[in-house]
Amino acid sequence: MVEALCKDFKIAHHNSSPYRSKMNGVVEVANENIKKIIQKMVMTYKDWHEMLPFALHGYRTTIRTSTGETPFSLVYGMEVVLPVEVEIPSLSVLMEAKLTEGEWMKKAFDKKVRLRVFREGDLVLNKILYLKPDSRGKCTPNYEGPYVVKRAFSGGALILTTMDGEEFTRPVNANAVKKYFS
Repeated sequence: MVEALCKDFKIAHHNSSPYRSKMNGVVEVANENIKKIIQKMVMTYKDWHEMLPFALHGYRTTIRTSTGETPFSLVYGMEVVLPVEVEIPSLSVLMEAKLTEGEWMKKAFDKKVRLRVFREGDLVLNKILYLKPDSRGKCTPNYEGPYVVKRAFSGGALILTTMDGEEFTRPVNANAVKKYFS
């Protein structure tokens, strides 16, 4: 039936077996390069699988001399944004986001700022900012308290009292305290 169909449409049909050529050794060379990268990264042969994603990322983002491009850019049509470029501003990231460097730095800073709100009556621990001679060495506590927030100002200043109601003489910055949960 296939032969009759091919004869009707004048198709030259040849039986073939599934054979995969080695593509002039391109695949073998790529595998060998990845293997060399992994060998430089691992301490023992047992942990190669943990370094494989990093080796592949390095291989895919390295410029090839034959094409002058990275394999990533040939596939996706754009350069890869490295993880370090997300933290440190680069020209490509700034152009993509259409931000000035100042706007980008403000955005990066604001992302890390955690808003902490203290209300009257909250229990807090106060950071020990001065050095006291203590025989416990590195096991010396970093915070003291708990204290009660008597008054919280909008600028971040707090007036604290002890649990007995004795008020501190000076206000404390909200950066130097953390909430105490009992």
